[in-house]
This record gives sequence, structure tokens and C-alpha cells, in this order.
Amino acid sequence: MQVGHFNKAMSKGPHTTSWIWNLHDQAHDFDSLLQDHSNTRSVATRKILSSTLAHLSVILLWLSGMHFHGSYYSNYSSWLRDPKYRSAGCHLVWSTLIGQDILNDTLSQDVTTIRITSGLFHLWMSQGIASCTNLKPCALTCLIATVATLLGSYIEMHNNSILERSLYMHQVTILLGMASISIAGHQIHIAVPTMSLLDSGITYNQLASIPTSIDLMNTILVYQDDLIRSIIPTFGIGTGIDLTLISGNQTCQLGSIADLLNPNTASIFLGTIAFHHLMVGITLILASLCSVIFIRSTIAIHTIELIQHSFSGWHVELAVNLRLTATISIIFAHHVYTIPAYPFISSSYTTMTCLFSHHIWIGGFLILGAAAHRSIQIIRNEGLYITANQLIYNQADIILGHLIWLTIALGLHSFGLYIHNDALESLRRQEDLFSDNGIQLKPLLYSQLYPVMDTEMLDDKLITSTQELGTSDFMIHHIHAFTIHVSVLIMLKGILYNRSSRQISDKLELGFRYPCDGPGRGGTCQISPYDHIYLSVFWMYNSLDLVLFHYFWKMESDVWGTVSYYKDVISHISSGDFSNHAITINGWLRNFLWAESSQVIQSYATSLSGYSLIFIGSHLIWAFSLMFLFSGRGYWQELIESILWSHHKLKIMPHTQPRALSISQGRTLGLTHYMFGGIFTTWSFFHARILALTS
Repeated sequence: MQVGHFNKAMSKGPHTTSWIWNLHDQAHDFDSLLQDHSNTRSVATRKILSSTLAHLSVILLWLSGMHFHGSYYSNYSSWLRDPKYRSAGCHLVWSTLIGQDILNDTLSQDVTTIRITSGLFHLWMSQGIASCTNLKPCALTCLIATVATLLGSYIEMHNNSILERSLYMHQVTILLGMASISIAGHQIHIAVPTMSLLDSGITYNQLASIPTSIDLMNTILVYQDDLIRSIIPTFGIGTGIDLTLISGNQTCQLGSIADLLNPNTASIFLGTIAFHHLMVGITLILASLCSVIFIRSTIAIHTIELIQHSFSGWHVELAVNLRLTATISIIFAHHVYTIPAYPFISSSYTTMTCLFSHHIWIGGFLILGAAAHRSIQIIRNEGLYITANQLIYNQADIILGHLIWLTIALGLHSFGLYIHNDALESLRRQEDLFSDNGIQLKPLLYSQLYPVMDTEMLDDKLITSTQELGTSDFMIHHIHAFTIHVSVLIMLKGILYNRSSRQISDKLELGFRYPCDGPGRGGTCQISPYDHIYLSVFWMYNSLDLVLFHYFWKMESDVWGTVSYYKDVISHISSGDFSNHAITINGWLRNFLWAESSQVIQSYATSLSGYSLIFIGSHLIWAFSLMFLFSGRGYWQELIESILWSHHKLKIMPHTQPRALSISQGRTLGLTHYMFGGIFTTWSFFHARILALTS
């Protein structure tokens, strides 16, 4: 294939390594690659839809692989027998080369595999999957869908846009609503009866020995009238909704979290989830019908014109959807541990940490993507700037000025509290610290929002706990407010000043990504919209890392633990040390980061040694990023020129000439290593710590 085939100008130039990096940052830049095309919007739409279907096929193939490997290599069937105390595992590592079988963990008397913490078993259980046999049709269905989406991607790329002409937004909304109702039907007819049988104490072996069928799902479907009514007596009687499916009681008085949770699984009743999907489906269908009626009315003309001016173009549509998805992801991260949706998932502390961290990171990256695409849209669509958002851009200085004042105030006061505590603690003046035993700083509104202190348990394990917040919580929440506001400030500055600023009035002519202005304007650097996203990634990393550290330390200190019914004593994992030591910077370093990293550092020669290797390797990747972030392009180009000179001297002519990364490419590569190094370091630290203490 011709080097630089995706760009006519590049394909005619010299063969250099730059095309590799340009392929990554320009492959989906359809606007700039199709500027000379007569029908740019139509071609870009076709390529975007084709790319979307191709990405969807990758996700479906991934799901198919998970169900396939779960059906053949996991301990799901044995896990179903005792999900409270058995751990999920999949794949046995062979000892053929270097003794890597040490990664296997003994999960029960009859199972030795790699421990998994993704929560798949809990998800399958909530779907009514009662054996590994049921996973095989799921894997086959996902595989068929993978082939179908790949075929659709090929047709969409090489033919006229079929989907764009055949599907409208209200039709897609109706399809989503019908899919949600279908999920509700599956929950009611399959998942709820299966879960009811498991709750009643019936084991997996007894489920498999039900007469006339070895497959529970087929049994429930074929013998619905008799079997489901024997499980749920009021099923199918009348047209009303059975309240016992939703809350487990006839009155359905949901006054606290305890009323929402099934006492047998410490999760939301599956009937509640089914009712949720039913209501979502009905809402989507009604919203679609209302939108069609509204569009056809005369009142909607001006509104539609305003929306078209404000949200015209793929970039702004993507930005809006990224924001919505990020919001949903962050909300789910906080609800997954306060109101668990999957059976027995709250008893697996590692899985809860994994899900919380995963969705928090996803939310942060999607918010950055929304800011980036919003900047691109404003730069490339002049009409958007002139019509819809002119008022906002006229007030850009006022908005950013207030944000700057707010972040300075938050930074001085929040970090000032920690500096005060560290200074006085070093002088042994404990009585003058901001703490629960000294000068108290407690949230005023929290006690009124959550007046009832509540604790939920599953056998002898603590699941959730609503408790009074103290001074340490007050201080760290203000640090969260500071880091989040700084991230928002940088992203907003990149959006509001991406066309012009008081310093540089013609930034619009320079585009989205440019490194430096050079000496003509004083050598100003990092003023492009891209550089604002680049800087905000670091602050997003700071914000979310603090959120994760706060979550993990708070949960193991004040929530997670065991209950001794004989001694009537609650024992937390770290014995409630958060309130005592999280009031100083030294406490965060000494009692949390350094003391609790002992498990991951000392895990060699155990089944957790893989986490230790990831921990060390991620530190190396993180340190490697600084080489790209600290050194400029000229440094690398001089090294490359010396290597080229020696090649020419030895009559060795490389076909593809090496070129140094541009400034923007170097920053991107350094940032990528920085983020992945930090994320995997945190991930391995959490997993090794909690698995070592709770396994």
C-alpha cells in the first residue's frame, strides 16, 4: 500500500516515518481529508457510520469472546453454588516455560484458576443464566452480530449511505425503547424466576435436575404458567404490576436503601430493574412520538432552526453525546457501590473497586473528548460562532475571570488547611489541628440530606454504610472541588479562546493544533485548543486519582469489613484510620500510599505476583513519558541526523527515512505513556491490596 495513501499530498512526498503518526491522528479527520470533495457532508457521513459499525463489531467480538471463554474455561457453575464466598475465576495457567502457574489462585477446593474481578459472573446471574451451557448461545449470537456489523460497515463504506437514508432519529429512539422493553420482558420471564429459585436455597445441581429438561431457561419458557406461578403466586393475575417483584413486599414503601435491596443478595430486586427498563422503554417511545408531532407543528420551526445553528455538524453532535455518556458513566460509578444492581456483587470488594475505577476513568476521558470536539466544531463552523453562541463568547472574559477567582480561592483555602495541619503536627501541637478531636470542620448539609445512619450486611460482610462525615471528609471534598474547577477552567479557556484572544487575534487561522508561534510574538507556546486539552488531561488525571484514592481509603477504613456476631464487634479492613490520618499530606503519603503498598511490593512468589510486575512496569512507563514531555523536537532530530549520517557513511540507505516527532506528536506520546503508567499503577495497587486482605 502506498505510504500516506489516506492523504494525496502526503503520498507524493518522501517516504518518512511521519506517515505512521499522521495515520493515527488523521485517519478519522474526515473534514480535512474531504475538503476538495464536492459532497463533503455525505461522504463524511458515510465514512463515520462505517467506522462506527466497524468499532461496534470489535465490541461484539469482545463480548462473544467473554461468553465463549466463560462457558468453557470458567468456574461459573461452581460459583453459582455459593456466590457469597466463592471467587470468580477463568483460565488455568500452564507451567510449561518459567513456572508461570504461580499466577493461579485456589478459589475453592475444586477450582484453581486466575481470579477475575470484572463482575461478569454477577451480570450473568442477573440475566438468569443458570449454567455454562446458556453462555454458548450468547457467544454465538454476539459472533453473528459481529459478522453482520462488519458486513454493514463494508457496504456503508463502498456504497451510498443506506443507514442515513433509512433511519431517522425518532426511529432509532423507538428501536431503543423496544429493546429496553424486551430486556424488561426477559428479566420478568427468565431472570426473576431463576433468581427466586436460587434465593429459596435451591442449588445449581437441583436446578439442573428439574424434570423434562436439563435447561432451566427452556423449562421456565415451556412451563411458564405452572412453574412461574409456583414461584410467584400473583404472576399473570390481573393487569396491574406485581409490587412484590419490585420491592419484595406488597406495600412497596421505599423509604431507604434497605428497602431497595434484596436481603438475600444485597442488591436491588431484579423486579425493580425490570420495572426500570420497562419505564425507560415506554418513555423513549413516547418521546419519539412527541418529537414527530412537535417537528410537524408550526411552533417548532424557530426552535429547530436554533437547534440546527447550535448543533450542526458531526463534531458538536459527538461532543453532546460524549458529555451525556460521561455523565451516565460517573453516575453509575457512584451508584454501583451505594445501590448495587447485580446479585452478590457488593460482597466482592475487589470487583466493586474495579467497576468504580473503570467507570470514573471512562467518564473523565469522555468529558475531555467532548471538550476537544466542541473546540474543533467552533473552529471549523463559522456560522456556529456568529449565530448561536455569540452571547456566550462575548462574556468569555467574565466567565473565565470568575472561574480563575474561584479556583484561586479554593486552592488557597483547601491546601491551606492541609499545610496548617502538617506544620502544627510536626510541632506536636495536636490540639490545634483541624480534626474531629481538635478544631472541627464538618459538612452542614450532609446530616440533613442523610439524617438516617444505616449499615447493610450480607451474612458477616459489611456492604454499605451511611454515616456522619467528619473533618477529613470536609477537607478532601474541597480538594476535589479545586481540582475539578481547574480542569473545567482549562477546558473552557480552550473552547472560549480557540478563535481569538486578547493576545492573539487570529488564532482561527492557525487551526486546532499548532505548537508555538515563534519569536515574532514572544515565543508563545501551548495556546492552541489542542494544548488546552493536553493540559486538562493532566488535571483530569489529578482529579480522578484523588477521587479513587479517597474512595478506596474511605471504603476500607469505614465501610468494608466483617461483623462478629458473638462479640458484637465490627472490624474494618484498615480499622477506621481515615478520619485520623487523612487530615495531613504526610498522613496520605505515610498511612495510605506507602504503608498500604506493602501488599503489591511484597507479592512476589504468590498468586498476586502479576500485580507486582504490572506495578513496577507501570512505574517504568510513567517515567518513560517524561522523556517525551521534557525534551523538544530539536533534541531528537539532532540524534536522528547523526544516525542518518552514520548510515550514509556505511552505504546503508533506509527506504523509509526516520523523522523526529513534531512537538504535538511528542506531547501526545508522552501524555499517553503518562496516563497509562499512572492508571495501571493505581489499578495494580488497589487489586493487590484488597485481594491480599480479603481472599
